[in-house]
Amino acid sequence: MAYQTPYFVIDENQLTKDFQMLKSSLETSWGNYRIGYSFKTNSLPWLVTFLKAGGVMAEVVSDDEYSLAGALGFSDSEIVYNGPVKKRPSFERVLLAGGILNMDGRRELDWMEELAAAHPTQTFRVGIRVNFDLEKMCPGQTTMGEAGGRFGFSYENGTFAAVLERVRRIPNVEVTGLHLHSSSKSRSVAVFEAIASMACKLKREFSLNLSYVDLGGGYCGGLEGRPQYPDYFPAVAKVLQEEFTPEQTMLIVEPGISLLSKASTFVTGVVDVRDIGNERYLITDGSRFNIDPTMIKSSHLFHLELNEANPGAEQRKTMAHQCVSGYSCMEVDRIFEYRDGIELMEGDRIVYENVGGYTMSLNPLFIQYFPDVYIRRDGKLYKIRNRWTPKEYMQNSMLYGEEQK
Repeated sequence: MAYQTPYFVIDENQLTKDFQMLKSSLETSWGNYRIGYSFKTNSLPWLVTFLKAGGVMAEVVSDDEYSLAGALGFSDSEIVYNGPVKKRPSFERVLLAGGILNMDGRRELDWMEELAAAHPTQTFRVGIRVNFDLEKMCPGQTTMGEAGGRFGFSYENGTFAAVLERVRRIPNVEVTGLHLHSSSKSRSVAVFEAIASMACKLKREFSLNLSYVDLGGGYCGGLEGRPQYPDYFPAVAKVLQEEFTPEQTMLIVEPGISLLSKASTFVTGVVDVRDIGNERYLITDGSRFNIDPTMIKSSHLFHLELNEANPGAEQRKTMAHQCVSGYSCMEVDRIFEYRDGIELMEGDRIVYENVGGYTMSLNPLFIQYFPDVYIRRDGKLYKIRNRWTPKEYMQNSMLYGEEQK
């Protein structure tokens, strides 16, 4: 059966394999752990409920994601609430229910003081997101370099210490967790060893009694020759054991892209071939916006599915250069340069690999709407989201004149 392109595919068997690798690595390395699946990476309902059945918590960074988690069956006690744009009602509900909440802004301190005062007989346990100079610890490996990240409370300038002291003055609030997520380019094991060492340093310096250390996400996934879960967590555990024990302190991880990349593909079709000047252009029904919405990728992993029934297919030649382009009416929608490859024709398919993390969440409603999504189970495809049509695009909208009724 030929499926209408473009569409995403998630390989359930590969996803299961990678998820089990993650859990097994944590189990053997630390034992006391929780996985907070990163909603921002890909909150496709089938995917979220698949992982929920495997025991994950919902790691959310907005009120909308919090509400989606509730709609998909997560209780407030199964939430890991991060980020700087929390809403106060959901902030309070997660804390009242005993969920995991990592504070990431001064207004949250005000909310915490007022909530604690309103419930003087309840003890609240909170975490604090720490901003620290990872670049100094791992030169050249961090995303922002010497400029540093913009999240959390700075250790170096004393803000973290001041926030910790302020929270400690609230009689019925305990700081029982640290959130240390930091973005890196390298995603190396050394980065996570450095993060773990920072947790140890903070425990010593501030005499912290922590029930959890949250490493965040940012692990590699799907690429040969790069670290895998069994590389990260034994190394992290070795560092954490300097100050923590699994019996007293839980390890929280927040994977997203590392779980999905190897299992996900995006299938596109060549719809037109044209020669302009000295350039051969392949127009496809997928777009750079589908798989590189931030416009930063310089290369793609892909394979071809050639349509040998195409007239002239037997006469294909090798071409020095073909420009693979998307469907949009923007010149920047050029996906990659296909060099010294077989001549591609209308009806051929280009299948992009390692595209499940962030790409679906960042897909635009630009010219074409959201594509179909399938899972592959034992060699067969099953649709788990229908492509959007004008019906879905118009939902919850008003037409001119209706707002006056």
